[in-house]
Amino acid sequence: MTMLLKLLQVGEPVLRDRARPLSSEEIISDPIQELISSMRDTLRDAPGVGLAAPQVGLPIQLAIIEDPPEYWTELSASELAARERTAVPFHIIINPRITFAGEPSLEFFEGCLSLSGFTALVPRSREITVECLDERAEMKTIRASGWYARILQHEIDHLNGTIYIDRMRTRSFMSLDNYKRNWKSESLEEIRKKFSN
Repeated sequence: MTMLLKLLQVGEPVLRDRARPLSSEEIISDPIQELISSMRDTLRDAPGVGLAAPQVGLPIQLAIIEDPPEYWTELSASELAARERTAVPFHIIINPRITFAGEPSLEFFEGCLSLSGFTALVPRSREITVECLDERAEMKTIRASGWYARILQHEIDHLNGTIYIDRMRTRSFMSLDNYKRNWKSESLEEIRKKFSN
């Protein structure tokens, strides 16, 4: 039986520890399969595009990702193109390892379900390659670019005890309300100039 899980906020120790890998036997077990279903319901209820197990209090190397088009309704076609944001179907990454990452040269605003109500500019790699296991404990290689690569980096960070505020342009950190009121209509180029450290 699935249920909505409590989303932990920054300050909880589990969010700052490196999560432990899962064995193949654990991955295919009923408790982990039920956890995946509950995390999926929790992610969709939030809503968000990714959720790592530490965010619901479990220090294990498991995260889920989904970025459906209905989440993009407030973005213009040019904003979608700049972010290289395309639909990402629901999937699971377990024991992920980034095997390739370009320079962290793209900056966009990011938020986090464990730091609700805030956002900041975060530099990320445009392209990455990730090796991981899926929910059947089968090895997968993911090559991602654009926004999908950003989501993967954000979630893998969570599994290593890192939060986007560790990587952000510190001067750009703000409440979502202030972002929408004061900065949403500004070009990213102007915002980057304003908040360059």
